[in-house]
Amino acid sequence: METFVFLFPQFNFCAPKEEVYFRMLGETELRASRMKDGNSRNKNKDKDKKSRLSLLLAKSGSHENVSPEKKPPAKTNNIPPEVALRWSDSFEELLGHPDGVEAFTQFLRTEFSEENIEFWLACEDYKSTESATKLQSMAKQMYAVFIDREAPKEINIDHSTKQAIQKNIAQPTQSCFDAAQSKIYTLMKKDCYPRFLTSDIYLTLTRRKGPAVMTRRRSRSFVFSERGESTTPWL
Repeated sequence: METFVFLFPQFNFCAPKEEVYFRMLGETELRASRMKDGNSRNKNKDKDKKSRLSLLLAKSGSHENVSPEKKPPAKTNNIPPEVALRWSDSFEELLGHPDGVEAFTQFLRTEFSEENIEFWLACEDYKSTESATKLQSMAKQMYAVFIDREAPKEINIDHSTKQAIQKNIAQPTQSCFDAAQSKIYTLMKKDCYPRFLTSDIYLTLTRRKGPAVMTRRRSRSFVFSERGESTTPWL
């Protein structure tokens, strides 16, 4: 079966404008032409998908200037007060309870410093990994997310510790991030944990109120006689 394809005269510059030219294309040629067009469209779609994926990854890994109230709240409403009260015994007690970690993470989000607990948790997961292949992959990913100078969730550690990590991940071991994890742990324990215990998030979980605000009231001083009667106040 032959298919008629009409070609317009502007493609033949030697022909009169009034004349319409056409060419007979066979079924094989037409099918090949359609397959070529289809492959071209698929390649463009793949490029568009990759571009959108890269954009989404960039957004998810960046610190956007968003109010903490706009982020989805953590599910900590069903925690018994007696459980939450135990978290004030020690920082270790807090991190040893999944709900404690969740509540502490929620608090750190209000201070825009959730990268600290995220890095600490990533280190715990990293140290429990035994596969050498997975260690290498995780080490590179953790460095890109938390350690690198342009990392989307860069943690606050000194330059020498960063350099040591960069050197160690060339041949990663389970202890590559120990020094950095220890520094972040100390920072959270001494700086963030005390503020968490006085935060509205924690006080709500324990059904307690914050410290009362002391107000100074004026009072008049009276001088009492030996009979217990008041005399004229000193002015």
